[in-house]
Amino acid sequence: MLRLPATLMRGGTSKCWVFDADDLRAAGVTGGPDGRLDAVLASAFGATDPRQIDGVGGATSTTSKAVIVRPSAEPGIDVDYLFAQVGIGTAGVEWASNCGNCATAVGLYALRTGLAKPVHPTTTVEMRNENTGVRLSATVPTPGGVVPELGEATVPGSRALGVPVALGFRDPAGATTGALLPTGNGVDRLRTADGADRADGSHPAYGVDVTLVDAGAPAVLADAAALGSDALETVDAFSALVPTLTRLRRAAALRMGLAAPHDPVSHSVPKVGVVAPAGDYVTSLGERIAAADYDIAVRMLSMHAPHPAIGLTSAVAIASAALSPDTILAKLAENRPVATLLRLGTPAGIITADVSLDDTGAVRAVTLHRAARAIATAELLVPALLQESV
Repeated sequence: MLRLPATLMRGGTSKCWVFDADDLRAAGVTGGPDGRLDAVLASAFGATDPRQIDGVGGATSTTSKAVIVRPSAEPGIDVDYLFAQVGIGTAGVEWASNCGNCATAVGLYALRTGLAKPVHPTTTVEMRNENTGVRLSATVPTPGGVVPELGEATVPGSRALGVPVALGFRDPAGATTGALLPTGNGVDRLRTADGADRADGSHPAYGVDVTLVDAGAPAVLADAAALGSDALETVDAFSALVPTLTRLRRAAALRMGLAAPHDPVSHSVPKVGVVAPAGDYVTSLGERIAAADYDIAVRMLSMHAPHPAIGLTSAVAIASAALSPDTILAKLAENRPVATLLRLGTPAGIITADVSLDDTGAVRAVTLHRAARAIATAELLVPALLQESV
């Protein structure tokens, strides 16, 4: 039986178990991704059970997440972190992506544990995501050099209060593929496999127009209308498009050079969703949103299911693409009232991305305003061998 110290953190609309790399090393968990670490996380989360009853996983893609944190050896970076999306109903662990909500939690965790030193009145923690190489910053209020336990900040999709965190993605373009637009095109046309590719059951004869973008994370963003969607659906209604978007993700991975035809299928990269003009809709918490209050309607997948809000790396991809000429997003956002602010209508409500540009007009940083809280510190009792559920 392994005994692993861990902290359960909420970052935005996700929950993440945070592990200190030194604690894993002390417990003899020295293998990296695709090694012993995969088996240990799968066992700790109860991953093979779709309900994750015999583990600490939350049985949803937004609550079956882990982060391994270590001090960074790179000048100017406080902490490096490795993000794991732990499987649900499978022992697999995905290492190919980043999670902005978990990065929000990492910033607060670093201050709580002394990995970064708090100063008055705010502290900025510099972070590097080891999965993608993306650099981020988390700015937290620390009045008097004290790290707050609680805060008054909320995020769309949760009425729970947390410590406010301004999460910045630094120079987000091209971390995975080397370019903001990996194919060099603002719009590409992708075909999916034969089948019902529209929400109404019909099939688009000439494929689907998409923008392929690499910022924050690689993403494929489809014209919602081409799939019979308006990107205003409830989470339950949007689930009808999961099979189509899963095929679209694979087609995009091949087009972007993220996978070869015989490679295993990834369910985390690229991020995949649909975008459309703003319209009136009702959030998952029953709040009415007017079209005039935001710029682009968006619905995304998280692994195999509709995302209840939006992944922050997806928000960064959308914001970056919206400021790039000739993309689907740029056309949708051309009438936004503030050139460097983009307001996204998600199932949970409006997410605002604040974009900074350099002198050439390239995206220098995208900042999103989130909330975080430490929920528990624990010692996880992890069976040495993965146990199948009955």
